[in-house]
Amino acid sequence: MLRFITCRNIGRSVLAWRNLVLVAAVAVLSGCTPVITVHGQAPDSDDLELIEVRISTRRDVEKRLGTPSTSSVFSDNVWYYYTETTETIAFFDPEVKKRKIIAIVFAPDGRVDNIATYTEADGKPVELVSRITPTAGNELTFFQQLFGNIGRFTTGVQ
Repeated sequence: MLRFITCRNIGRSVLAWRNLVLVAAVAVLSGCTPVITVHGQAPDSDDLELIEVRISTRRDVEKRLGTPSTSSVFSDNVWYYYTETTETIAFFDPEVKKRKIIAIVFAPDGRVDNIATYTEADGKPVELVSRITPTAGNELTFFQQLFGNIGRFTTGVQ
């Protein structure tokens, strides 16, 4: 009888380990599921086709496509509508899967002058320059800073 109870406990222990390994495997595999994120606003191609160059106005564009994602930095003559789809797997950096930018250029009279579409293939990498600006003064070590003021103080009586 004692031997039967021991075998039953061993069977339960093996079953518990199997369940634990199964739960761990599901947790690890679900962490590898890609997370798709969409940013921005993509106008429908049907609505974009209704915008006519030299005929449509700002009001027509806003009515069809909605407010732009952003406008030009230097003037309000270019409106940008952009969308970007990224995929993130586990702890890795997000990877851009699709990017589309629609630029609508307006003439000074407020009518559409040009419509341009850009994708990620049109992008150019930008290299950041990390320069250090020199400053005036001395670079002191820790001990020079600690003991450098010894003897420099006056009593304040003149």
